[in-house]
Amino acid sequence: MATPEERVAELGLTLPEVAAPVASYTPTVRSGDHVYVSGQLPFVEGALPATGKVGAEVSPETARELAALCALNAIAAVRAEVGELSNVVRVVKVGGFVASAPDFTGHPGVVNGASDLLAKVFGDAGVHARAAVGVAALPLDAPVEVEMIVEVR
Repeated sequence: MATPEERVAELGLTLPEVAAPVASYTPTVRSGDHVYVSGQLPFVEGALPATGKVGAEVSPETARELAALCALNAIAAVRAEVGELSNVVRVVKVGGFVASAPDFTGHPGVVNGASDLLAKVFGDAGVHARAAVGVAALPLDAPVEVEMIVEVR
């Protein structure tokens, strides 16, 4: 059975360096058997590949891809905290925030980009509870942001 790191590689992805916080917080906090991952933006090598509102400047399809990038950044933050992704017992909860045009209602489909990646990387342990919320704006005009809680050993 492949490890989560091997699954990331099989998907043609590379775990990035953990993004530096854009304000006064830490990327992760471990409390007992849980790691709380701060909201991750879809940074690629320190830059946002797209900005704006979903349903206006950003298509839902692009936003879904950006949500997957957020999840990849969150996975990298977890690995930095716990060493190996095999230490993840379960992805417990994901929160997805979508900066959207006022009439856009496809938030769940956008956040599926993150959820689907987590299931591919962690298998059954990646299936989680979730919220997908539309918001007026996100930091740096990012279209999407993802946070999560994972149980670890």
